Amino acid sequence: MHANPLAPAWLQPPVDANALAAAVWPANAHRGDDGMLMLAGVRADDLVERFGTPVYVMDEADVRERATRVRAAFLSAFGRIDSTARVYYAGKAFLSAEVARWVAEAGLGIDVASGGELAVALAAGTDPAITGVHGNAKSDAELRRAIEVGVGSIVIDSFAEVERVAAIATELGRVQPVRLRINSGVHASTHEYLATAHEDQKFGVPLTRAVETVDAIRLHESLRFLGLHSHIGSQIFESDGFSAAISRLMGLHARLLQDGPVPQLNLGGGFGIAYTDVDEPRPIEDIANDMAAELASAAARLGVPVPDVALEPGRSIVGPAGVTLYRVEVVKPLQVTVPMPPFDPARDGDTREDTVATRTYVSVDGGMSDNIRPALYRAEYSARIASRVSTAEPILARVAGKHCEGGDIVVHAEYLPGDVERGDLLAVPATGAYGWAMASNYNWIARPPVVAVRDGVARVIVHGETIDDLLRRDAGLDRGRTDSGQTAASEGSTTSD
Repeated sequence: MHANPLAPAWLQPPVDANALAAAVWPANAHRGDDGMLMLAGVRADDLVERFGTPVYVMDEADVRERATRVRAAFLSAFGRIDSTARVYYAGKAFLSAEVARWVAEAGLGIDVASGGELAVALAAGTDPAITGVHGNAKSDAELRRAIEVGVGSIVIDSFAEVERVAAIATELGRVQPVRLRINSGVHASTHEYLATAHEDQKFGVPLTRAVETVDAIRLHESLRFLGLHSHIGSQIFESDGFSAAISRLMGLHARLLQDGPVPQLNLGGGFGIAYTDVDEPRPIEDIANDMAAELASAAARLGVPVPDVALEPGRSIVGPAGVTLYRVEVVKPLQVTVPMPPFDPARDGDTREDTVATRTYVSVDGGMSDNIRPALYRAEYSARIASRVSTAEPILARVAGKHCEGGDIVVHAEYLPGDVERGDLLAVPATGAYGWAMASNYNWIARPPVVAVRDGVARVIVHGETIDDLLRRDAGLDRGRTDSGQTAASEGSTTSD
């Protein structure tokens, strides 16, 4: 089969449009004997019958295994250079009480970026002593709560925040451990919005102001300086950016050691995952080894001890474990004129004719309200028919959402079986991170439930919303409220459980 000229260069026609690429799908995903997608022993059609569509599905065992593997990789790598590593799960990727418990049981701390995330972590029973608090615009209420419960670290993000944290800690009679986030200027090879360490950026303190900011921290008896913090971006496949950041940070680390202890260095996270079968992120063990080697080299060059290290992976733990199930509502083939390349007489002769190709829009019952990343970042995803296998020749498809936006795309480009039709179940893998976490109610669409699957059992870990839930929040309907809490305007649920 020849590639459709509308397809991006990286996307080639598949040998089998039913196959599940191992790097993209959860560890416990496979096809059943009848072609049905099985997730940790649970049939896709059974999940949809119980929970409706769209539905987020999370492979619990996969999350637990990835958390364990990441922690082991960094402990091993940094242990070989006489250091140790504390791994915090970055809750912004996806946080619920169950996920907090899973990562805690794997030996990870939790990194939170808001008062709400801290509340979830605490409600789940997470030890505040191994919880870190981030944020470039923390409120006094958020800082107060974090200090009250005894979080293990607050990441200071600006010079002005030093005085605010110190004052609240003094008032509460606490000594609060803090880190200082540094804008290292390292540009991660990722989307502009995902790179968080270039100079024109809201996060962190520039290298040029780091020493005076740490001096300000050390003036306060209510603060204890743990060390520097860096986060260079997200969805990073190589270790080069981390190596560059380590080199810059260790120079500053050595300078700060002249005036007091600097026990730790937090190198952040951002480790990439495979969203398509052409993505090739490096194994986490290789990245950990590279980072440890660079840290040991920098410490030796500067003549200082190797500090202990902290890391904050999120996407790499939950992203590959998640799948979103949709139902196909509309299939619409469109004839599209392919833009012609620049005219070349030697190649084209005297005349050329436009090429027309077919792109088939497959519209599903979800979209940018349950996964904003394709619209926000033009992120690429994969898709497969989940309810059957097909021998039909693959066609170039664009999976679209149901929202009133031309940019409401779920999968920009994928080859699906040519007989894809209304009623098919469609599965999009690698949605465990930033799907539910960034979900919205755009067009008054209720957010789907999150369902964990393990050993043939499915259970809800985040309840889905109903239309009634949304209407209850509309204060303009309060006078029409019945004793049961329903409204006369309610039309029922579009999402179950």
